[in-house]
Amino acid sequence: MKSHTTTTPLALWLDPESALSPEHSQALQASGWAVMPVTTLDTLVAHAADASIVVLHLALDVTRLKAVQQLLQEAGLNTPIVCRVDRNDFDLGIEASQSGALAVIATQDTRSASWIRLHSKLNSTSPRLAQQPVRHVVFVDPASQHLLALAQKVAQADVTALLVGPTGSGKEVMARVLHEASGRARGPFVALNCAAMPENLIEDMLFGHEKGAFTGAHREQKGLFEQAQGGTLFLDEIGEMPMHLQSKLLRVLQERQLTRLGGQAPIALNVRIVAATNKDLKQAIIDREFREDLYYRIATFRLRLLPLRERAGDIIPLALQFLAQSENKPWQLHPQAQAQLQQYPWPGNVRELENVMRRAMVLCADHVVTPAHLMFDDWLTTTPAATVETTPFIPAALPVELPSSTGAFEWPANLPNVDLCREADTLISAASPATAAPDLQSAARLNEHQVIMATLAATPSKTEAAKRLGISPRTLRYKLAQLREHGLGMVAAC
Repeated sequence: MKSHTTTTPLALWLDPESALSPEHSQALQASGWAVMPVTTLDTLVAHAADASIVVLHLALDVTRLKAVQQLLQEAGLNTPIVCRVDRNDFDLGIEASQSGALAVIATQDTRSASWIRLHSKLNSTSPRLAQQPVRHVVFVDPASQHLLALAQKVAQADVTALLVGPTGSGKEVMARVLHEASGRARGPFVALNCAAMPENLIEDMLFGHEKGAFTGAHREQKGLFEQAQGGTLFLDEIGEMPMHLQSKLLRVLQERQLTRLGGQAPIALNVRIVAATNKDLKQAIIDREFREDLYYRIATFRLRLLPLRERAGDIIPLALQFLAQSENKPWQLHPQAQAQLQQYPWPGNVRELENVMRRAMVLCADHVVTPAHLMFDDWLTTTPAATVETTPFIPAALPVELPSSTGAFEWPANLPNVDLCREADTLISAASPATAAPDLQSAARLNEHQVIMATLAATPSKTEAAKRLGISPRTLRYKLAQLREHGLGMVAAC
């Protein structure tokens, strides 16, 4: 059998209803597959590590598929499964696909072409799954690389995990790494922010309900636990979960089954729980805000994500990654800008870095981000972000586009009508050395004013401007009012 795996991909053939026919055997071999019939699940698991696919016959429902998936998962294997379904049982074929089958082939199909297509599908799927945990995330700093190696080991163990770290440090990204590096990678990844949902809705969202369970329950509804069957359920901000729901969650985790609201029959679960919090749960236990028994149930393995300032090696790769998300031509990051990014303390972590880079892309016209394009969050602008010598901020270089006479352009309702050319001239004068701001706080306000005015001029509405600035429309209105109080909102009105 080992010789098969080095030259020809091996297909394990499991069909309790009938033996492998000569026609099917010939079709597989003609299409480049080595086939090995197996008669029991134990034999299948014993040889699955050497196989490229498992070919499984389904007769009535997907119970057999789920049983094989669970056995492979318990063995730490992620071997793809191809289901053979009767040509007339269309619904079963759809259900098999939805349950995670790589492909569905008719039991009557003995064409070589059908099995040849599996080669390209397997090649396009398996390498992607193997690389997925590290492709879209950054683990450059030695501390991050150590965390990634640890997370990949935890992923294979299929235990509950608790991710601890400050807001914006990338806990959901790490939860996806755990999912995609595990045997559950083909299953769903379902996420719930426990702090974002009203208390009376979380229970229904988690556990689901039966038809007629309460007023307005016109049909049965699967909860997130059921939606995550065969995959991972990510419970973000679990420290904010109400106490009465904590006890119900503990019961589900202990019994590995749940009962929907208004239901009677228990539903078996095959779900991995990954939880995350930025709270000190041990202090919450002391304050009687979190159950101690639930803590030990979800924290089988505890992974701590460091704040961005403690993994400086990730800062520049992350910044370049955010710039690369633009669909335009490639961006560059000036060495002085890199030095300033590395020296900033990043209280908002990765999320703040993303906002800073998005603002820089708004301000930068030539796709080279310099220190003049870096605008840090306003509550820290009174403190120097770095000792790096920066170039002056020249608003004339901003990508300001004048509204055409035919295009729809909405000037912000809270600002007076202004001449954009006069506005730019005024800002250039304000930024010149002869009229430099007397202190850092005034300079920060002027810099913020320049960014906001340029963005408003380059976007059709305040809502879009707020989105490009990385702030809410309400925050934008507040900032405009604040700038007018300091006389910056009226510079071109005279």
